[in-house]
Amino acid sequence: MTGPVRVTMVCTGNICRSPIAEVVARAHVERAGLSGLVHVDSAGIGAWHVGDGADPRAVRVLADHGYDGSAHRARQVTRSWFEGSTGPDDLLVAMDAGHHDALSRLRPEGEIVLLRSFEPGLADLPAGDPRLDVPDPYYGDSADFAVVLAMVERAVPGLLDRITRSLAE
Repeated sequence: MTGPVRVTMVCTGNICRSPIAEVVARAHVERAGLSGLVHVDSAGIGAWHVGDGADPRAVRVLADHGYDGSAHRARQVTRSWFEGSTGPDDLLVAMDAGHHDALSRLRPEGEIVLLRSFEPGLADLPAGDPRLDVPDPYYGDSADFAVVLAMVERAVPGLLDRITRSLAE
């Protein structure tokens, strides 16, 4: 391995789901003592919010659960994202099937996974099963953001286990 494994959480505009997943995953990586080996970031499929902070409801739900999402700035994942900055062990983590499909078109040779496929009880679901999608809370209220956070918190330990196993290989 030449550098840290890059784990990129991806949603639509990089202001709701993927920042929540980034912050939670980074906290788990830090607690596991893997900060030097694993770099967690996030990006969106679209450019609508590039440079914006996370949605205030995402920042609030994170803060209510002991996380700090205040420093987040939205970015867009593009084909150039992968040029020279990703390695074979890097992982793209999509929040839903649409993001997975879009990422597959941008980087057909890389590994792309759905976050909830690491959630206990969901790992055996077939690709494309809607239960593997993290729903978009953007048009909802704070309760919808809490649902997203709960899904992320259930899935991240399995994702971290997967990353830890790949680091040991």
